Order: sequence, then structure tokens, then C-alpha cells
Amino acid sequence: MKNIAIIGSGSWGTALSIHLGKMGHSVKMWSYSKEEADLINNERKCKFLPKVAIPDGIVCTTDLGESVQGSEIVLMVTPSRVVRETTAKLKEYLTDQQILMCSKGIEKDTLYTLNEVLEEELPGFKIGALTGPSHAEEVSIGNPTAIVVASEHEDLLENIQKSFSNENLRIYKSKDIKGAELGGALKTVIAFCASVSVGLKLGDNAFLAVITRGLHEMAMIAEKMGACKDTIYGLTGLGDLLASCLSEHSRNRRAGILVGEGMNIDEVRREVGMVIEGIDNIEAAYALSKAYDVEMPIISGVYDVLYNDKSVKEVAAALMTRELKYED
Repeated sequence: MKNIAIIGSGSWGTALSIHLGKMGHSVKMWSYSKEEADLINNERKCKFLPKVAIPDGIVCTTDLGESVQGSEIVLMVTPSRVVRETTAKLKEYLTDQQILMCSKGIEKDTLYTLNEVLEEELPGFKIGALTGPSHAEEVSIGNPTAIVVASEHEDLLENIQKSFSNENLRIYKSKDIKGAELGGALKTVIAFCASVSVGLKLGDNAFLAVITRGLHEMAMIAEKMGACKDTIYGLTGLGDLLASCLSEHSRNRRAGILVGEGMNIDEVRREVGMVIEGIDNIEAAYALSKAYDVEMPIISGVYDVLYNDKSVKEVAAALMTRELKYED
């Protein structure tokens, strides 16, 4: 059994804690919020997963140093926008742990994937990513789930696959950490975009067209950035995209529907009440398309809605009347 630190007490961090705790691992969580830590420690609850009981033995602290003391594996599960800030504070307490990025996103200022942020902040550490279609609500109650651990380090892949897998969670290995990270980050944006069409009541045809062409945009930029295109058509790309587009648990789906129904972003954030990575990653995804000179009309369209004051219907019409071409 392993000593595992989980940095982040949101729904995914808590779901991973429950899964690993039930497997017999020693799990210690970190939260930036004393209120959340007290709820976990005293009432065995997470406010984002109110129907799930947290097993005894899992503890939560607001002290970063205490959270990683004695740990062998550290899971980073903070919102993408604070990964660098949190890692910079954490690194003085780390020794030789294997580090897993479990959040999904792209750093807006540098256009780094989150594992690249970790690699820059933690030189010399063995780093991987745990990603794929994995709603916290389902993992926390033990529904069957298949995800991927990606890393350049074979010993990390072996360790995580064997230590985290059981009859409820099947973990595949991948050496393409760039592709796995890009799939997880970009699917949040495409799922948001596809769900805007649902809010507009444009029908199944439009919804599926955005998903399919959005997946193509994901594959094109990933290949241009040096990832394996096939990775985008696996669990960490297509699988995760479908989960975010179709599931009642998806915050990106809910947010997109609300925008399609006429809410602005501030109203959507208040209504959803949790981090919406699809919205947080739109600026970075748009910047990637420009930096790598890849045509990404769906991502460009939703960027125009959010930042250039174009109407959703105007952008939908523009997408449908683009120059006719072969499907590529």
C-alpha cells in the first residue's frame, strides 16, 4: 500500500481519495479552504459530492507541508489556473515523490500543458498525467471507469497502473503525455462549444457536427504540437470529449447550454457554482491555434462570442457558410 498526497479537495480530488482509500492506501488531502477541510474531517463529506461518504482514515489539512510529508505519490488536482502557484509553494516540501497531474487545462500565459508547468517548476522529478473520461460523481461510488496514466517514465507508469487499478477503475498506460494532456484540455472547450448548440435548440445534427469537427480540430493542433494524433482518438481525447458532451454530470455541458440559452459568462459561473475548465481554457486554445497556425473555426467562433461580442447565432451561421471543402 502507498502513502498518497492529494493536492485539492474538489470533486475529482475527493473522488480519487475515496477510490484510493477504499483500496487500502494511506491518503492525505490538502485544501486551501478550512471550511472544506473541516467538512471532510468532521462530517466525512465533500460539498461537491454531497451524497457520498468519505471513508474513515482519509484526512484533510490546509498545511501543504503536512499534506505531502511521508508521501510516495503526489496527485495535483487543483484548478488549472492555480497549478503553477500551488506547485511553487509545494516544492520546498517535496523530496523524491512521483507527481501526477490530474487537472485538465493549458496555462494561458505560456501555452504550456499542465505537465510542462510541473516539469518547469519541479526539475528532476518524475511526472505523469492521469486523465480520461472520469466523472467524479461516478468514480466516487465505484462505477466502472477506464482512464489513462501517461508519462515518459516507465517505472511511474507501472507503479500507478498497478497501485490504482481495481475492478472499478481500469488504467491504461501511454508514453504520449503531450497528447493525453492536450486531449483532456481541449475537450473541455469543444464540449462547451457543442453544448451551446443544445442551448440554442439546433438539434442533434448540429450537436454531433460540432463534436466531430471539434475532435478534428483537437487532433490537428495536437499533431502540430508534436503529439500522436491517434491519442486524440482514444480515451484521453474522444472518450473524454463524449463524456463531457453527453453526461448530466458535465459542468462544461451545463455551462454551454446556459450560454446558448442567453446567459453571459458571469451568470453562468454563478449558476454552475464550480470551476468550468471549458471556459477557463478558451483563451489558451484560441492562442494555440494562432501560435501554431492551425485553423480551428469552432474554437475561434466561441472565442468571438465570449470576447468579441458576437452573437451565438451569428457565429453559428458563419460556421455553416464557410468555404465549401473536402472533409479532411
